Amino acid sequence: MTTDVLKEFSGLAPFVDAWSLATEDERRAKRKSSTKEELQAFYNAMLPELEKILDLADQYPKGKMPPEVDTYFFMALSLAEVAPHIELYSGNPNVPFSFTEERFIALHGQDRG
Repeated sequence: MTTDVLKEFSGLAPFVDAWSLATEDERRAKRKSSTKEELQAFYNAMLPELEKILDLADQYPKGKMPPEVDTYFFMALSLAEVAPHIELYSGNPNVPFSFTEERFIALHGQDRG
């Protein structure tokens, strides 16, 4: 399966190291430290693959995915972190006109998934 998954999502290879992040805290930090251009490039690459990634992840119970599937599932979660910033905030990595994000602490921010 490893070869098949890697081949199917080979177009996402340039984004794996930066965006396959296991925790909410990591994903939020990556989004906040990225430029508009980086967010847009990741969004553009991921969006067409999202349905296939989620279909693949649905084949396994939570916590039982092979590592190569985890890789792309975590990228899908990163896309969920990034998408509102592309779709609603013109690529701004921060949330405009709001309280500073640092005031909010994710209770499960260090949990995987």
